[in-house]
Amino acid sequence: MKGSALRAFAAALLLPSTTSFPARADTTPDERVHTSERFAFTAQAPYTEVFPLFGALQEKAWAPGWIPDFVWPRPATDCAGMVFRIAQEGRVATWVATAFDQAAGRVQYVYVVPDVMVTLITLTVLDRGPTTDVQVQYDRTSLASRADDLVSGMATNDRHAGPEWAEQINAYLARAVRGPHPAGHTMPCQ
Repeated sequence: MKGSALRAFAAALLLPSTTSFPARADTTPDERVHTSERFAFTAQAPYTEVFPLFGALQEKAWAPGWIPDFVWPRPATDCAGMVFRIAQEGRVATWVATAFDQAAGRVQYVYVVPDVMVTLITLTVLDRGPTTDVQVQYDRTSLASRADDLVSGMATNDRHAGPEWAEQINAYLARAVRGPHPAGHTMPCQ
């Protein structure tokens, strides 16, 4: 998770928690804020070097402050189905990789901050020979009225996150030892 997104995530974790759902007089729930934002950037390295960097384990190498606590698999491996937590400010978000498919160029995560929001992050990673194009979509849904403004604010950050992602990943790629990552980091989890 990148700088401004990490700060917004920390703010989400600070919202007060509730332990029960409010009683409703009707059967129609209040409408919550839902956002959908996209951005794209180009990574200055071949696909085989770039794709693995969007796994939770490999992202630690280039995303400041990104420290996933793997629940499954153990030992930690980037793969579809991986489950990990991000803890900050006394709250925990649980993340699940619903897709981590190098052959298809698709990475997808769902994460939940209980009683605050649900986020779906979808990455499409495209091989362009010496470079790699990355398209990112953030879909966020507020789970409580007190989180509506937070989700709207995070959408603004999401909309403008492309340059920050590009700067961080390209800076890492410029200083990294060149070559594909070990295959074990993208193998299916067992």
